[in-house]
Amino acid sequence: MSTSPLETLELRALEQRNRLHRTAAELKAKTAAAREKLDMAKNAREHLLAGSIIVSLLGLLSGYAFAGMFTRH
Repeated sequence: MSTSPLETLELRALEQRNRLHRTAAELKAKTAAAREKLDMAKNAREHLLAGSIIVSLLGLLSGYAFAGMFTRH
């Protein structure tokens, strides 16, 4: 054997440390991506038109139904 057991353990520890750093970096990136995807202000800006149309239609339909209770057909 060309390397001593101590050197082998040090190399293994270095590999594990590097793997842990890569895993931590991946986890941070995924967390940042999830936070960006779930950002309420950003989602509200992106879907403002669709939300406005849906709320307007619901208001129109509920107003029509409410007025229909007081009129005769």
